[in-house]
Amino acid sequence: MPLNDIKVLVVDDSAVVRKVLGAMLEDAPGIRLLHAVADPLLAIERMKQQWPDVIVLDVEMPRMDGITFLKKIMAERPTPVVICSTLTDKGAETTMAALAAGAVSIITKPKLGLKDFLTESADELVAAVRAAAQVNVRRLAMRASASGSAAASASAPAAPAPSAKLSADAILAPALDARAPLRTTERVVAIGTSTGGTLALEEVLTALPRVTPGIVIVQHMPEKFTAAFADRLNKLCQIEVREARHGDRVLPGRALIAPGGRHMLLRRDGAQYHVDVIDGPLVNRHRPSVDVLFRSVARQAGANALGIIMTGMGDDGAAGLLEMRKAGARTVAQDEESCVVYGMPKEAVKRGAVEKSVRLAAIDREILQQLAPR
Repeated sequence: MPLNDIKVLVVDDSAVVRKVLGAMLEDAPGIRLLHAVADPLLAIERMKQQWPDVIVLDVEMPRMDGITFLKKIMAERPTPVVICSTLTDKGAETTMAALAAGAVSIITKPKLGLKDFLTESADELVAAVRAAAQVNVRRLAMRASASGSAAASASAPAAPAPSAKLSADAILAPALDARAPLRTTERVVAIGTSTGGTLALEEVLTALPRVTPGIVIVQHMPEKFTAAFADRLNKLCQIEVREARHGDRVLPGRALIAPGGRHMLLRRDGAQYHVDVIDGPLVNRHRPSVDVLFRSVARQAGANALGIIMTGMGDDGAAGLLEMRKAGARTVAQDEESCVVYGMPKEAVKRGAVEKSVRLAAIDREILQQLAPR
């Protein structure tokens, strides 16, 4: 095996998961499966022999639970950890705690039909491992430790790659003309983020006072997990944070997070703004997609909006942020130094979509500036 292969350790008490996921990883170019073991204690023994580049970890296991093991790893030698969790409300809550401890992404698994699901999701699972290997996990671990909260600290992996990568055109046609929407007294802040984004969102949203512009957010994350994430943030923040529902109004002091597995668009009704939550194909291999949200904000809010693109893998949001800037919106990117993954912001900067880049700690001030008269 080449020395630069991604070395992976799978820790899961399900023999089916170990067998199927192990076979997938062994077949993936550039990935080397070190071991597939049934619990963290066995993993610790294997890691004494050779340390993995990425760990795929279940959270509910005998002898030692995954969260305890994860905290031990992050304290001793921070390593990218991909959580393999059941797609249930309980699984989502437990996974939030694992993400808070420093895991970098989530892959989901059902209780029934596990083998077929894993086989069909091979691209997603391999993509999650590849993405994890590129994460600045030491920075992520430091932030998770500093946070000390129950909120999540990472994001979902890329969705399975279809044969063709669709753009926002698949959901919302481009504007036919460049006329900017009329200004209103209400302001909208649109945020897009992925890997490392949930901890970054926690830092931004907990710094905001009750009086803020209305905020709409796309965080790449599977269904059910966005609701758990929003609920936990709501307990930490002065503003209201919740998973968006179709028709919700965008109000000052409220942040709406797009539900996992569905797209979210901004809609203007007179001088007010609402969100539409809809089904549709993957865009940029994601659902929800940042590009879909940003395009709708460009069309519906124009100069009444602020677009913010934060830490994340890939290029989702770069095209939409450029449309926002052309429509008169202010646009901001999280800077490279404070990102866990400088992928999405880097691509937006490259395309000329970003007015300025700022540190994570300064993003709350950019949001509050939206309240200033124009």
